[in-house]
Amino acid sequence: MANVTDLQTKYSKLAQEYSKLRAQNQVLKKGVVDEQANSASFKEQLKQRDQSLRKQEQEMDSLSFRNQQLAKRVELLQEELASKADSPSQHGLETQCVFDEDLQKKIEENERLHIQFYEAGEQHSRQESELKTRLQELEKDSEQHQAVVGGLTTKYMETIERLQSDKARLEIKSQTLEREAKECRMRTEECQQQLRLSQSELNRQVKQSSSVIQEKVPFNDTKLIGYNSLNVPPHNRRHQLKARDVAGQALSFIQDLVAALLNFHSYTEQRVHIYPLDSSIEPISPLNQKFSQYLHENAAYVRPLEDSFLHLHQSITEDTVTVLETVVKLKSFADHFSSYTHFLQKILPYQLKSLEEECDTPLCTAALTAKNQELQSDMKRVTSVFEKMQSYINLLALPSVRQDAMPQSSTSAVFTQLAACLHSLHDAIKDMSKHYNQKASLEQELPTITQKLCTTTECLLGSLGSLTSSTGKIATFFSNNLDFFTSSGYSPRGSTLALNPLQAESMLANKKKAAAYISAVKKARPQSVPYSDALSNRRVLTSSTESREGLSQQVQQSQDKIARLEQEKEHWLLEAQLGKVRLEKENQRIADLEAQLAAAQGGSLNSPPAAASTPVQSQEEAEMEPSAGEREATLCTSLVGMLCTTPSVEHVGDEESRETLIKTHYMARVGELTTQLQISDSKAVHFHSECRALAKRLAIAEKSRETLTEEIKLATQKITRLQDELATTKRSYEDQLSMMSDHLCSMNETLSKQREEIDTLKLGSKGNAKKNKGR
Repeated sequence: MANVTDLQTKYSKLAQEYSKLRAQNQVLKKGVVDEQANSASFKEQLKQRDQSLRKQEQEMDSLSFRNQQLAKRVELLQEELASKADSPSQHGLETQCVFDEDLQKKIEENERLHIQFYEAGEQHSRQESELKTRLQELEKDSEQHQAVVGGLTTKYMETIERLQSDKARLEIKSQTLEREAKECRMRTEECQQQLRLSQSELNRQVKQSSSVIQEKVPFNDTKLIGYNSLNVPPHNRRHQLKARDVAGQALSFIQDLVAALLNFHSYTEQRVHIYPLDSSIEPISPLNQKFSQYLHENAAYVRPLEDSFLHLHQSITEDTVTVLETVVKLKSFADHFSSYTHFLQKILPYQLKSLEEECDTPLCTAALTAKNQELQSDMKRVTSVFEKMQSYINLLALPSVRQDAMPQSSTSAVFTQLAACLHSLHDAIKDMSKHYNQKASLEQELPTITQKLCTTTECLLGSLGSLTSSTGKIATFFSNNLDFFTSSGYSPRGSTLALNPLQAESMLANKKKAAAYISAVKKARPQSVPYSDALSNRRVLTSSTESREGLSQQVQQSQDKIARLEQEKEHWLLEAQLGKVRLEKENQRIADLEAQLAAAQGGSLNSPPAAASTPVQSQEEAEMEPSAGEREATLCTSLVGMLCTTPSVEHVGDEESRETLIKTHYMARVGELTTQLQISDSKAVHFHSECRALAKRLAIAEKSRETLTEEIKLATQKITRLQDELATTKRSYEDQLSMMSDHLCSMNETLSKQREEIDTLKLGSKGNAKKNKGR
């Protein structure tokens, strides 16, 4: 049985580990869902980037098309100028003016287009920097999630390995139990042989006892009721073991009931402080203050129930005689149960008024009012059931206090009514739990509901669930053992009357005295020790005392050293924690510096759009400096770098040099735009590859999660199979033990019947002998 208990303990631990794994699996699922959401956001951002790139490409195509148109227009103008070189000067001046106006319009239009392109490039760079920042954050989140997934995977593997080792250990224990079962069968055979020997020995002792009774017993006290009540009744060990087992089971149920009642009253007190008025914000009503004060005293009424029943269980041992007349501790339990019932009667009006106060609040709906009314009726019903149970428990406690307090025939009726009251209590608390659940769901819809009230209500519902479960278990347990409770208990041999409390106390005292006398008679005298052995023992004792003193000093020194090392350990643990905090700060600072450096490098790469006007102007001025030195002309640079040449007094502008400058400028701008486009394409490809890598990581995480789920299912199946095997082994052992107990009881009954027959025959033979003498 000890091995079975160990196996049950192991399985309870495995069940706790399994619940932890389920909770961690929920965290893993949440991480996977977050990764899926991040992947979807990445896809959406990539789609937006593709749209912005296509838009930029369209703008580039439009600019290229306009540049081509402008170049063709310039070529046409050059051809017209070349064909009209021989025309009069007036006509040349008019053509020059038209050309200047047309060129000025084209320049303005080109400036406007370049401004639009600059604004688009600025917006694109800003969006690109935002997306980079967002991508870095998402990469960090992905790394964290990946670390969590890796940790959970490692933990799951460790758990699986531990479960496998537990399985191997359980298999070894199962083999050990099988060997023990074989040994038990062998012991059973040996017990049967010993039983046969015992029967023969008992028969011999019966004959010897019969002769002793005939010669030594002066009178038979079983014929007198007063004397017979003081005799020790036949000890029914099976009945005592059953009574102790039943009391132990009832104690565990009472402990669960006490814990549930304590939680219910405590959470009710917390709810009174929160709803309908929060005591942390404004004072609650005097009624609820008084109600809370009474609820705060619940432990003084509930705790004694468990303590008194514990004393009752401790008073039932294998050596006692357990009937209603001898269970004195039942009166204490009945008194404490009566005090708790009075407590429920005292707080019932406050409970009803508190629910009415909730109904009077402005936000209380008609449905909530109906549920509060149902709860009022449920509380009245529960209190009335406790009052009935108090009456029946007091009736059961009376035989141990007063003689002839309750007839023997009424005992079974009281136990039956008590079982019915327990079922009624379970039904009432189940209805109250159902109505409270409905009320909580309605309160969730109120706009003024707070998180504190939700938490308290959930705890209150949990205590009601525990109360429902414990009362159901008690009712089922009492109904299953009703036959044992109503069965006839002990009575002196040859008498059908029940024991009264005084006779039971005298009988138990006589039993203890007889047992003490027999043990004193059977106690063997201690053998004397020879003188030489005593001297050698004294030397050994002296040397051991000296060595013990030395060892005690060493132990004290070792303890001091251990204490000092513990202090040093705590000191270095604190130092390690401080070093860890400093390391985290340094890592954070390095990460910030790296982020700033990356931002600075990114800013240097994107500098052309960020400062478009000045670099473009400087580049165009550098390109135009040689021409200006050759022609000594005044150059004006616009926002987009277009040149407007004003001829000086000495020199006239050269169209060919101006065309060369314009063409050079546009070619340089086209090259710059091509470079920027290539950079954007390369970054987009880089981001696309990173998104694909993240998608692959997510798929790998999904596969690993599925694998772990399958492994957990297999482990659960293995645990269930091992539990079934354990239950089967336990049941077989219990059946074997019950069969052996039944066999021993039947043999005891057979022996008692044989004794009674021998006594009857002896009395008959004595009567015949007296009749023969009289004749």
